Amino acid sequence: MIRFQAVHKSYRVDGKDVPALHAFDLDIVDGEVFGIIGHSGAGKSTLIRLINLLERPSGGHILVDGTDMTMLSDAQLREKRQRIGMIFQHFNLLASQTVAENVAFPLRLAGERDAEVIRRRVDELLARVGLSAHADKFPSQLSGGQKQRVGIARALANRPSILLCDEATSALDPQTTAAVLDLLAEINRELKLTIVLITHEMDVVRRVCDRVAVLDAGTIVESGAVADVFLHPKHPTTRRFVNEALPEEAAGEQAPFANVPGRILRLSFRGEATWTPALGRVARETDVDFNILAGRIDRIKNLPYGQLTLAMQGARVDEALASLRQAGIEVEEITTLSPENRA
Repeated sequence: MIRFQAVHKSYRVDGKDVPALHAFDLDIVDGEVFGIIGHSGAGKSTLIRLINLLERPSGGHILVDGTDMTMLSDAQLREKRQRIGMIFQHFNLLASQTVAENVAFPLRLAGERDAEVIRRRVDELLARVGLSAHADKFPSQLSGGQKQRVGIARALANRPSILLCDEATSALDPQTTAAVLDLLAEINRELKLTIVLITHEMDVVRRVCDRVAVLDAGTIVESGAVADVFLHPKHPTTRRFVNEALPEEAAGEQAPFANVPGRILRLSFRGEATWTPALGRVARETDVDFNILAGRIDRIKNLPYGQLTLAMQGARVDEALASLRQAGIEVEEITTLSPENRA
């Protein structure tokens, strides 16, 4: 659905070109929820605004549904943008317009003049986001979560095929964030929209995204399926994001394991393997002992997963690890202690 080819972006500052995004290639698949995560100043907002050419690239090509956006005339670009909805961090609602008028605004902007057609579409959208009872209210009368739901309804007005979310939940409290993310997941599932979501929170990515790209100082340093990136982060920036989302596990990794006998391992379970008693079975079969040091069971979008950090001892540890891998469990040795500390 979206393809970046050798795209880069620089800004002219005091007579010099300052790079915001270094040259990168990236594909976003039709119908997926794609997350872009990075700290403030990493280039996230610049990247997402390149898709609808709110920012023009300094070089490269941006293809949306097969069309090179950089080659369109102004009139063609305006028409193409009607198929790309956008949700903003601070809502960007028209304060002097009612909720219904805010949602109707893109329809009128696109040239729709039939009041009945507009009314039906607005009613449909407000029902979808749960705001039918608030149609005649003004933005100042709404909570933050309600304002963002208006923003979502407005972004859907012209039946887009792509929805861009520019830090759509960062101004919301955790409970409201969860409700908005559930709504976005529902929209993706039912309307088959491609959603591109930028955030600085790994937990947001974990809840709704299928794949993710990690930005650091204008460079994509890691990308892939959320489960792979979340469970096995490779770049230091990615590891920091995961540790922020799982502070108890970060603390566990930093714990002084020097006095813990055995080999320190991390086991990762995905899907049905999360619920199988493989660890206990393998321990009985190989006569090894294990001590759980940290762990959690949760979900990455709809995928159940578990991670355990444990110490394992015994003469047949290698055999036990081979059996665990055969059962579909990912095994990573995070530190190996000296021989005198092994049983």
